[in-house]
Amino acid sequence: MKKNETYPYSISWNLYTTLFLLSTATLAFELNLSRLFSVAQFYHFAFMIVSIALLGFGASGTLLAIFPKISFAPPEKSLSYLSLATSISMVGSFLIINLLPFDSFSIAWDHEQVLRLIIHYIALSTPFFFSGLSVGILLSRSVSKAGLTYGINLSGSALGCMIALFTPPLFGGEGTALLSGGIAALATVFSIIRINKQPISKSSFTQICVILLTGSMICFVTLDLGLRIITGKSFCWLELKISPYKSLSYSLQYPDTKLIFSQWNSFSKVDLARSSGIRSFPGLSYRYTKPPPAEDGLFVDGDELNPIILPGYDPEIFNFIPSAIVYLIHPSSEVLILEPRGGLEILAAKELGASHITAVEPNPLNLATSKHIYEDKKIQLIQDTGRSALRNKTNQFDIIVMPLNDSYHPVRSGAYSLAEEYRYTIEAFQDALASLKPNGLLIATRWLQTPPSETLRLFAIALTALDEKNASTNNQVLAFRSFNTGTVILKNGIFTDNELEIVRQFCKELAYDLIYLPDITPEEINRFNILPKPLYYQLFNQLLNSSNRQAFYRDYTYDIQPPTDNQPFFSHYFKWSQSRQVLAELGKTWQPFGGAGYFVIILILILASVLSSMIILLPAIIHQINKNLYKEKNKLDHIDQSKQRSQLNIIILYFALIGFAFLLVEIPLIQAFILYLGHPSYSLTVVLFSILLSSGVGSMLSEKLSTTKMLVVLVIILLISTVFLQTFFNSMPGSSSITRIIFTILFLAPIGLSMGVAFPGGLRWMGALYSNRSDQPIAQIWAVNGASSVIASIVAALLSISFGFSWVLIIGTSCYLGACIVILSTMKWKL
Repeated sequence: MKKNETYPYSISWNLYTTLFLLSTATLAFELNLSRLFSVAQFYHFAFMIVSIALLGFGASGTLLAIFPKISFAPPEKSLSYLSLATSISMVGSFLIINLLPFDSFSIAWDHEQVLRLIIHYIALSTPFFFSGLSVGILLSRSVSKAGLTYGINLSGSALGCMIALFTPPLFGGEGTALLSGGIAALATVFSIIRINKQPISKSSFTQICVILLTGSMICFVTLDLGLRIITGKSFCWLELKISPYKSLSYSLQYPDTKLIFSQWNSFSKVDLARSSGIRSFPGLSYRYTKPPPAEDGLFVDGDELNPIILPGYDPEIFNFIPSAIVYLIHPSSEVLILEPRGGLEILAAKELGASHITAVEPNPLNLATSKHIYEDKKIQLIQDTGRSALRNKTNQFDIIVMPLNDSYHPVRSGAYSLAEEYRYTIEAFQDALASLKPNGLLIATRWLQTPPSETLRLFAIALTALDEKNASTNNQVLAFRSFNTGTVILKNGIFTDNELEIVRQFCKELAYDLIYLPDITPEEINRFNILPKPLYYQLFNQLLNSSNRQAFYRDYTYDIQPPTDNQPFFSHYFKWSQSRQVLAELGKTWQPFGGAGYFVIILILILASVLSSMIILLPAIIHQINKNLYKEKNKLDHIDQSKQRSQLNIIILYFALIGFAFLLVEIPLIQAFILYLGHPSYSLTVVLFSILLSSGVGSMLSEKLSTTKMLVVLVIILLISTVFLQTFFNSMPGSSSITRIIFTILFLAPIGLSMGVAFPGGLRWMGALYSNRSDQPIAQIWAVNGASSVIASIVAALLSISFGFSWVLIIGTSCYLGACIVILSTMKWKL
């Protein structure tokens, strides 16, 4: 025991400052990295970042458990090295993934891509490993102050999420990655304050190297950020490289293409390309024989091409697009256009005779690229999301348009199957119907796929929304198709014979094929864009007339169940029945994952589970080996050994449960507040900031609070939230943004406060169990907590897609309840 007498340590203010800054840098880097992956690759690869970060934290705990002597070094030295390593690895890992890009589409046959993926995984986990090691060391060195240490860690993380929100507009995604490294380097400065009181001439060579490297990192980051502020650009080798399969990459291959606008904000990267080769007019009838108008190409996150029509266009072209039909039925109408992006549907409404146009666009960068479209006095702009505008409606409209504002993505690619889309849910269509005047029209267009998927799901949403409104489904919906798009129209009333005749004549003149009309006949289908079989007509009618739609959904090739706000995954079509075909085609098709974005999560879950198991089991295996090697020194009898193993297993179970619970509660809460706060980025920032900050306060106050009582309070609040939160949101849709943010913070404060008590309270409980011993397994439980969070982040995605966010919250609540039961079950134990 003599060698451990100096083990407890009083942590100084500079080390707490180091921890705070390091936590800030780490979370800012994590959130920004997810944005970088969304732009460079596709949405499901951004999802990997959460598991990578948590895996790095878990691995740091395992290293401390296997090599506990790491914690014996003076913390100032340890944190100076680790902060610098975090800073260098943040910048280095960004350079590695950027200069050695991963091509997901060729991974099935190019084995080099597997190696690159492994390199990316290791490189990106290193910053989180070094940062987690710093936290673990401080927790180990000052167990009595674990609540304060953990609280500062969470509070710094709360600031990090604010930095991730507000800095991309200033520095871009690349600059924010470097800024995170700069903040970590600044943390190094505070850690070396104590160890460099002596003259530099007496400092060790290692300390001098740390000082020089830290100064170099700070200078490099300052230079980069300065260049970005002054010139808007930095070094070309720092510019983010995007996947060659994204729309922007294709466009840039055209000889005369040039970028005339490129900018980041907190939730997107918007590029504007000018080229004679950019021509996009979704659904345009081939009966329009004139040259297409000049366009610029608007790209969001390097994809989703949207045309911006330049002045001097021929207004006649708008008579040849699918949405023209609603202006023939409703001339001189008041129109609401939800998220028009490039403004194609705004110009259509203007040229086709709308009396007033309300455009709802959430992204200010989209507006900056198409200012000329909004100059007309009849156009009213609302900067908000489409769903938020519907929920906070102040008036009603004759026409509501949901534009087709994303690129064509084969259903089989699964590229956006994990992306939430709140415009295409049952509740969204119900909100839209409620915002229509009597006899008003809702029109939505999607891409055609074979077998039918997007348009069939759109039709299913429309039917379900009408059914739940007790409407006359057969007489209030119609559908038709061009050669590449399908359009569904709902009416807030019954279609008249005159209106149906207008639709027939319109489709005949523009060579659009009818899919469904209330009085359609077999002779009217599959006449212009001829298919081998009239699949759309057959399936739409079969779905409409089915006595058991759930059976239809169950038996269909793809998952076309209508999405809800609880499961808003419009682009997710994967069913387990496709698995055999996916495996059979592996390596034989250019699609990277056979249409199963869901498979990506499964693969990551398997990888994370294996690595997490190693993180959890490796310390126990090493410990058992050491016991066998030095068995003669072990003076504990068999009963004491068995009791210790039981206690350790109980402790591991507790920290695994709260590791699972934190993510399983946090993720659905972020989702729940998206519609209330109006935008995913606001929800992520406000909810994450509120939970982390209040959890930090709870951690600091943990010594004064009962862990079991706070866990019981937490479970009660979460159960109430699961049942009544959405009802409360619906009861106050008209409140201002500031009011909603304040309510969110106040609502989440007690949740975060209770969550923050769980970890340090668990350490205090563990200390009571180990009151007569000095070998508390702090490093091992730090590893277990991190490893369980890795799995929880992936399981949350799987459960959200399969069962909805509410079930994720219920399971997270159950984990906290289980943790409370674990503590209560040990109250009778005495050492």
